[in-house]
Amino acid sequence: MMVSSKGRYALRVMLYLAQNDREELVPLKEIAESQNISMKYLEMIVSLLHKGDMLISGRGKKAGYGLAGKTHLKGGYRLARKSSEYTIGSILKLTEKTLAPVNCLEGGKVTCEKAGYCITLPMWQKLDGIIDDYLETVTLEDLLEGRV
Repeated sequence: MMVSSKGRYALRVMLYLAQNDREELVPLKEIAESQNISMKYLEMIVSLLHKGDMLISGRGKKAGYGLAGKTHLKGGYRLARKSSEYTIGSILKLTEKTLAPVNCLEGGKVTCEKAGYCITLPMWQKLDGIIDDYLETVTLEDLLEGRV
């Protein structure tokens, strides 16, 4: 299993939003700057997290007048639930599609034509279960509180 930059960045975004848990939305630009992620890549990641019902988004509304009398928008993102309700496994599964240690186990199914006589398959299945079980027990809150 190799977690891609998309998975790592999604986790960082979720942790940042959990650390900055507030009623108002956090602007995408703030997230990008704080996490040193390009806006284009971040837009793709938050879109995926939003479609996965992990984030609440808002396009923004007029928030009055800013510098030089220009109207500014106050949109962004925030967590849809409490940080204790998000497992690391759920975030990574959304972004990575699979956490399987080998290709023949992707999607939760054995897809290898050699499965009937592969003597390593039980080991890979057990490792897959260990990874999944562990990541489903660790929450965003656990990471924020240093309980891992």
